[in-house]
Amino acid sequence: MDCIENYIEKNYSDERKKHTYAVYETARELSRIYGEDEKKAGTAALFHDLFRGMGQTTLNYYIKHLNMDDKYYNNANLAHAKIAAVIMERDYGINDDDVLNAVKFHTTGRARMSKLEKILFLADAIEPGRDYPGVDEIRDLAYNDLNRACILAMDMTIEFVKSRGFYLDEDTRMAREYIEKEIIDEQ
Repeated sequence: MDCIENYIEKNYSDERKKHTYAVYETARELSRIYGEDEKKAGTAALFHDLFRGMGQTTLNYYIKHLNMDDKYYNNANLAHAKIAAVIMERDYGINDDDVLNAVKFHTTGRARMSKLEKILFLADAIEPGRDYPGVDEIRDLAYNDLNRACILAMDMTIEFVKSRGFYLDEDTRMAREYIEKEIIDEQ
């Protein structure tokens, strides 16, 4: 963990550091509530934005050299998470699939999300520095109902992405549908 914290201190902007450590605390807090491994949540949180501040040229280089899908070219919001997961495993020796998937899908979600994946997804969306319409409602729900909070966050993401004419990753739609089915099956 020291190596990622040293990297964060040397390479992140003050704003990105603040966000990363807030996601770390939020993820650990949600882990305590939902019975998830706090250390795994903390590790995923510290790595989740490893490539977020990189320029598009650098991200495109990684996309090409890591043989990633072309849909990630010129799309930093989607690419940074996928690249971070590969580098975590390759360069940092992290081989826990749950931690890697939490980082890989923290911006989009996916069908069959684990509890850890949902926690990181929400922690990134609701950390105390986040301020956007609806965040308080997601925050309140996150501490009471993990699945419904994910659905609400995904609904807001889908609405935002569509309203801006951006590319909506299919993983988000599939994640929402899957979690909605989980909620129905719980009843």
